[in-house]
Amino acid sequence: MKLKKHYSSREVAALTGLSARQLQWWDARRLFKPAVAPHRTAAGGFTERRYTPLDVLELQVLADLRRRGFSIPRLRRLLATLGEVFGVRLYEAIGDGGPMTLYIGGDQLYARMEDGRLFNLDRPTQPLLMVGEEIAIRPLTARQRKRRTGAIVRKS
Repeated sequence: MKLKKHYSSREVAALTGLSARQLQWWDARRLFKPAVAPHRTAAGGFTERRYTPLDVLELQVLADLRRRGFSIPRLRRLLATLGEVFGVRLYEAIGDGGPMTLYIGGDQLYARMEDGRLFNLDRPTQPLLMVGEEIAIRPLTARQRKRRTGAIVRKS
């Protein structure tokens, strides 16, 4: 993926698998705001929403979680928890080098802090105490949505 300063809604839709309408809906409902909001032009139309590369990374993760069945209210809680409880944005918790790393195990999201503490993000105020076998979790990462090739239609 070639990094640009800003990506249009169409480019973001192609990279995440979300539709431009979903991005518009997420913006209107304040789930995820673009870096550059649309505004009315002198000709009476509107400019297109623009997203930063970090926004694209976060939207790739949110789109993946949405495809896994996470509800919009749950995604909203995730973003709020990361910001309000841990003081980080989603992009800081995916990949290496941030103050925490997000993990997924089934339908649960976990945050592992740099000092090793593990939190269930549905109940983030108390670290988990791990006894016995560890739960099967894997790091949550941003993945570019693979483009679909032409669908094969078979008539029966």
